[in-house]
Amino acid sequence: MEINAKHFKQRLLAPEGINILDVREAIEFHTYNIGGTNVPLSILFSSIEAVGYNKTDEIIVICKAGIRSKTAQAILLQNGYNNVKNLTGGLLALQRLPSGTTT
Repeated sequence: MEINAKHFKQRLLAPEGINILDVREAIEFHTYNIGGTNVPLSILFSSIEAVGYNKTDEIIVICKAGIRSKTAQAILLQNGYNNVKNLTGGLLALQRLPSGTTT
């Protein structure tokens, strides 16, 4: 399952919260982030409990370009998480959206 940057931005701006799992390395997360839980892909498999969300929760997995998050999505699905979406194009796609793009 995928979510595009435009729809993701709409969800970010909505009043209900969303569960974001950022799988970039810690230095990337601390340099620029939009919130969520940071569990780098490099340790995700061995630290799956660090995800911190229920296996039935919707989780949107993000990274810089959408490649690591796609891998993380597969790892989560293999470990019983059943509502995992990958941000297509990653944070780069989100940053490329024109300001105010929500529709």
